[in-house]
Amino acid sequence: MVKEYAEAATNAHQTSEKGRERYGTFIAWFETALIVLGLLGILLLLPHNTGGDGWVRFTALSAMLTQGQIPDIKYSMVGPFFSIPFWYLGKIYQTPFWWISRYNVFVFGAGLLATYWLLKDRIARSLLRKFFLLLVVASMFSYHLLFYYGEVFTAIFVAVGCIAIVVGPELGGWCAIILGVVNTPATLLGLILLDAKHILETRRLRFVLVVLITIALIMLESWIRRGNPFGIGYSDDYGVRTIMPYSGRPGFSNPFFFGLISLLFSFGKGIFFFAPGLLLPIRKTLRKVQEGTNVDLFATYTLWMSFLVGLLLVYSSWWAWHGGWFWGPRFLLIASVPASFALAVRLQWRDTSLLVNIVTLLALCLSVWVGINGAVYGDQALWHTCLDNNAYLETPLCYYTPEFSVLWHPFVVYQPLNHKQLLYLLYSLFVGVYLLMPLLITTGGQLIAAALEFGRERLDFRSWGI
Repeated sequence: MVKEYAEAATNAHQTSEKGRERYGTFIAWFETALIVLGLLGILLLLPHNTGGDGWVRFTALSAMLTQGQIPDIKYSMVGPFFSIPFWYLGKIYQTPFWWISRYNVFVFGAGLLATYWLLKDRIARSLLRKFFLLLVVASMFSYHLLFYYGEVFTAIFVAVGCIAIVVGPELGGWCAIILGVVNTPATLLGLILLDAKHILETRRLRFVLVVLITIALIMLESWIRRGNPFGIGYSDDYGVRTIMPYSGRPGFSNPFFFGLISLLFSFGKGIFFFAPGLLLPIRKTLRKVQEGTNVDLFATYTLWMSFLVGLLLVYSSWWAWHGGWFWGPRFLLIASVPASFALAVRLQWRDTSLLVNIVTLLALCLSVWVGINGAVYGDQALWHTCLDNNAYLETPLCYYTPEFSVLWHPFVVYQPLNHKQLLYLLYSLFVGVYLLMPLLITTGGQLIAAALEFGRERLDFRSWGI
């Protein structure tokens, strides 16, 4: 009898294990399908264009490929160089413009694949899938992927490079970071801080060479394209004179303090509104994970954050700290990577305090709205309001006033959507709810427990007096 009972218990346990394994496999395939659907939706459902600076890059690339002209534009051609195969694809199917305007979607997808390849055998793949879903649906990438600007190339190459220098291959990681920075020379200070952080951790001075090589490559590109290694192309760059007291001045003419608080907190450009995951605490959780995996994910996170701090220090004083007429904090796209990763960590490990889980809920909801807003609303409805009269009121009205911020304007003025945008909106909401529900259940349980505890301590009427 005892033997039969033991065999039955063993069989039941094995059946349960198989059931959990099948469920885990189903969830893995389901979440992977959601990621792929999101990328296809951005590629095929949403409208694409080159954008202002992207058009300059596209015409320069086209002139180089058709007429042999060496581009002399002020923007780096490192990112556009990698898009040459897509330009030629346009001679076979669609047009070069069609492919080039979608080039950043492929850069982004390649970055996700590279991240998966680097980390799939080192950390929980469920964490990676959450990270990817958040990057697709709940980050600033949703808007940037619709254009041919250079920020996506730099953000992806630097982000993946940081992972590689921590888990290997280190040389490949540094090469990716260098390419990303050469593509946007203004991010050099971000590289310096990132490199300094790595030098302090490894105590290896040879990594100073990374900065020197990057500077040399930036100067080499300027020499080849402009005939002057010091000709960065931004010497006479300035904006129009508006109501703002420091407008119309070139270079680093914006007061650092005003630029910094605007990049952090302004309603139309503040990074804490567009990447709220930056506010989430994850250090203790990642240190616990490191003990079981021997992968220092927190080191990667701090490298991303070091690079972001460098960008804040640079762009806060730049006359175009806001990135010009562009949805959100254009220059700070890299912030979406650590912000999405922090959200993924908090969604993966929910056994934390009630306060942290509530903050995570709020950050997730706002992040999903950021992704939806960028993908289907953008900044088109504010063009005339913000750019009329030579953009005289652009900054005070559209960057500092919440009703005219790109994030909140859809709640003020109804903006009709076409069927493709509605379809992508429904997809984003579904993914958002899917990611939200486990945390909502956990937080709801914590709230009930806290309410019962409060009731036992404060509402025990037997201890009350008259």
